[in-house]
Amino acid sequence: MIDKLLGLFSHDIGIDLGTANTLVYVKGRGILIREPSVVTIHKKTKEVLAVGSEAKRMLGKTPSTIEAIRPLRDGVISDFYVAQKMIEYFIKMVHELPSRFPKIPRPRVVLGVPSGITSVERKAVIDATRNAGARLAYLIEEPMAAAIGAGLSVQEPRGTMIVDMGGGTSEIAVISLGGMVISKSLRIAGDELDVAIVNYAKNKHNLLLGERTAEEVKFAIGSAMPFDGEDQLEVYMRGRDLRSGLPKSIRVTAGDIREALEASISLIIDAVKDAIEETPPELVPDILRTGITLAGGTSQLRNFDKLLQKETQVPVQVAKEPMTCVVRGCGMVLDDLDLLQRVKIA
Repeated sequence: MIDKLLGLFSHDIGIDLGTANTLVYVKGRGILIREPSVVTIHKKTKEVLAVGSEAKRMLGKTPSTIEAIRPLRDGVISDFYVAQKMIEYFIKMVHELPSRFPKIPRPRVVLGVPSGITSVERKAVIDATRNAGARLAYLIEEPMAAAIGAGLSVQEPRGTMIVDMGGGTSEIAVISLGGMVISKSLRIAGDELDVAIVNYAKNKHNLLLGERTAEEVKFAIGSAMPFDGEDQLEVYMRGRDLRSGLPKSIRVTAGDIREALEASISLIIDAVKDAIEETPPELVPDILRTGITLAGGTSQLRNFDKLLQKETQVPVQVAKEPMTCVVRGCGMVLDDLDLLQRVKIA
């Protein structure tokens, strides 16, 4: 009875608690929050100074008394206190939206988490969410949420394959009858590609780059295969010369960055091949018919879909709005309690 009353006076929400970005879906309203998963706190008082975009602008630029923290690494909570404060901030933000009746920030929350996390890591997510104000917290695996959000028929007796590549993890799954037949969680994704660019600059040019600068270079000219017009694109990587300690600028091409990313991309493709090899023979024809669906922000790397199709000989398509698939899936199960009971992690 109390739960039903609280349901009338609070917004049920779905959260894609990502390593790079957090998205929040509000039942009946859609996706209302898209913010970087960054929190700025005062080291001595532990006061939260900024969350999201404002905090991300401070990364690498804070004085000694202030720290900009990314509370999630490889898709799991690395700083419990900061993660709790970030979730609490987003819950309060949702409940401060204009509404006919005043809202109490005690929502039912569905969160997407990597399929490979441990029971301890799952408990940390649930505890942080409940401490942040949620009255109930449910977890579903990110590949399942991404498949639901991408509009795949997850409850049908046929195989569908999803590859969800976010900031911290790449999730690979074959789904049939509302469950994951094969699942692989690889802690190589967008963040690892940024680190690969940082290492390339350090090893080849003796240039020390920040991860945010590396991310900007990846967005500008990063690719998995050559693309039209890449000869006209040029980017300058600006950082510190490791020999002299002075500022330094290096011109790089799309081919240079592709070389830097090659090893990490190969590991993701090898994991997809392994998943296909482990798939039961009865489901392989279904995957050949429907193809592999890509979701997540890293799936938008230029020509990654073409390279994956070439390497696996399976049709590959990028989901519509790939960055929002997981949070849309979390939101959709809020409206379908039977589906939530089927797909949630016990």
